[in-house]
Amino acid sequence: MDNLLLLVHRIPYPPNKGDKIRSYHLLKHLAEHYRVHLATFVDDEDDWQHVPRLEALTASAHFAPLHPKKARVRSLGALLGNRSLSLDYYRDAGLRRWVDDTVQREGISRIVVFSSAMAQYAEAYPDATRVVDFVDVDSDKWRQYAEKKSWPVSMLYAHEARQLLAYERRVARECDAALFVSEPEANLFRKLAPESAARTGHFSNGVDTVYFAPGAAYDHPYAAGEQALVFTGAMDYWPNVDAVTWFAQEVLPAVRARHPRAVFYIVGARPASEVQELAALPGVVVTGTVPDVRPYVAHAALCVAPLRIARGIQNKVLEAMAMARTVVVSPQALEGIQAEPGRELLLAADAPAFIAAVNGALDRPDAAIGRAARATVELLYGWNSHLAQVRALLESGRPERKEA
Repeated sequence: MDNLLLLVHRIPYPPNKGDKIRSYHLLKHLAEHYRVHLATFVDDEDDWQHVPRLEALTASAHFAPLHPKKARVRSLGALLGNRSLSLDYYRDAGLRRWVDDTVQREGISRIVVFSSAMAQYAEAYPDATRVVDFVDVDSDKWRQYAEKKSWPVSMLYAHEARQLLAYERRVARECDAALFVSEPEANLFRKLAPESAARTGHFSNGVDTVYFAPGAAYDHPYAAGEQALVFTGAMDYWPNVDAVTWFAQEVLPAVRARHPRAVFYIVGARPASEVQELAALPGVVVTGTVPDVRPYVAHAALCVAPLRIARGIQNKVLEAMAMARTVVVSPQALEGIQAEPGRELLLAADAPAFIAAVNGALDRPDAAIGRAARATVELLYGWNSHLAQVRALLESGRPERKEA
């Protein structure tokens, strides 16, 4: 097997956790075809327990500790240098030395980068075939943040949007392929970086349909008689914070006026202070970290994804669909997912529409929507077929261009 370097911004494990799902399956697929040398960061003390599992998948690996608070303070220096804060946040001399030593020692000629901030460690190797999985257009996410925040935070976020887009464009120009999580995301980047349109492509996220199976016997986590409305996700992630805050304040009261047994469960690790405060509202439960989200999804009356800021494909939506649940989504949460509103999920664009959709689904539960959702996931969202494109690019160096 040939050697390959994989650069990932956060340790790609466990395989069922938020933004680690895609990177884990990417690693697993590549390890079946190459001797993978992994360089990544560990930003959560609990994640050190996963190191042995990843070492078993790789030919060698380097795990750099990253302390989020210190990294945020350090990244502010990018303002003075007119650089992207994200690059400084993930800048580490020890990881760079390990990459340099490994590339030289192993004669590595193929590099896969996961997330734009890790591309800085591949810059020194222009002769290697370099494929970058941006996943999302992160710079546009910062632009959206800037529009939602007040000054001076809006100024900081606008700075990051400009600087990160400039870096994303440079990376796409210099690498062999730039990949995203969906065709809409790839099309957005083509508009922002037209000079790299020919090397821009996408591969969709998948779902482990065995792990997220609707027929398994899960313990019931809810009180008797509750009609649970469930949101899952990392609850220190601002788009998720914004989504649950909006839903709890603008949608839930009207739903509970009609369905007093409805309870909004916010299920996810590291709830921000704004999320914790929502627990004081009638009918809101904030769980914090749970050992397994599947019981909460399996026994939910409805799953909701009221995201107002989003990029790429929402794993939480695909996982709920895989478990044959009815999901009510915003247009932002639906983006990039091939599902028909009204048949495989429910779509709501604003508070009145969300209230109507949730109340209607609680009034008249329709198991056919969940069954159709599961069938769609099984048909369209298998990991291996999606990841095969990455391996093809490592051999050919150019993505296939699909017209929107």
